[in-house]
Amino acid sequence: MNWDEQVVLVTGGTGSFGRKFIEVMLEGFHPAKLIVFSRDELKQHEMREAGLNHPSLRYFIGDVRDQTRLRRAMHGVNIVVHAAALKQVPACEYNPIEAIMTNIMGARNVVEAAIDSSVGRVMALSTDKAVNPINLYGATKLAAEKLFIQSNAYAGGMGTRFACVRYGNVVGSRGSVVPLFIRQRQAGRVTITDKRMTRFWLSIDQGVRFTIKCIEQMQGGEVFVPKIPSMRVVDLATAVAEGCEIEYIGIRPGEKLHEVLVSDDEARHTLDVDDMYVVEPTGALWFGHGWRDRGRALPGDFTYTSDKNDQWLRPDEIRELVAPYDNTDPGES
Repeated sequence: MNWDEQVVLVTGGTGSFGRKFIEVMLEGFHPAKLIVFSRDELKQHEMREAGLNHPSLRYFIGDVRDQTRLRRAMHGVNIVVHAAALKQVPACEYNPIEAIMTNIMGARNVVEAAIDSSVGRVMALSTDKAVNPINLYGATKLAAEKLFIQSNAYAGGMGTRFACVRYGNVVGSRGSVVPLFIRQRQAGRVTITDKRMTRFWLSIDQGVRFTIKCIEQMQGGEVFVPKIPSMRVVDLATAVAEGCEIEYIGIRPGEKLHEVLVSDDEARHTLDVDDMYVVEPTGALWFGHGWRDRGRALPGDFTYTSDKNDQWLRPDEIRELVAPYDNTDPGES
């Protein structure tokens, strides 16, 4: 793919992922035009003030709930990366209609606008919480995944193709537990819900570069899952707040002990391809099945879960990942 010929739009472009995506695109890929689509004018202003004001960069104020505005923003766009979402689990539980309007109806609006605007490729960001969801956030992301994958049938012969990337917790993203542990460290005590808890983990940069790679390779209808390491939340707390007391407070509503990136039911139509798993579409789509010559089938009882992973982060690796987001001295009081 010649990125210098592409016009790229990012919904939620002022969020943690969106901002990093913009930085990586400007530094290494140089698209013809790069559009930030978000509803927060202050964050757009802050991005400009931070130096993200390249001649190829455009800032559109808009909400994914507004299909008309999306159509206007997507005029002439070749690639859409859909990163806009309400993602705080407690906020989604307390404001369920708002979560559905943004995460599900917003996904529908992106689909409709992309087809109407003849966008070539749409890549949507998903999450491990969409697999066997137990909270509303995960349920909305599961519904969004289904919308994007099945919308390839709506696009038909019009050329627009939809796919998803699905990965785990992102170090340094908004809502990450890392800032919480850093704040709690000052009092000498950190809180963990359960000492058995594990999570998949990757950096924002890894998430962005994986997404870019998948955009380049997508056929339409796939869910791309990176092979990423797991870590124990206890090890994270120890790495961030070494020597602090740990208090176990019990699992919160809507929280899992371990996360799943590929379920046993999905494994039947998932392929192991180099550094990722590719979940092929199960519907009667006439594309998205071309990975079978590139990967190997998974065992029927396969699951990709954070507690049974074959990659684990060591404490020193955790400290290295966290270091860019830790601007305080662990000895401060």
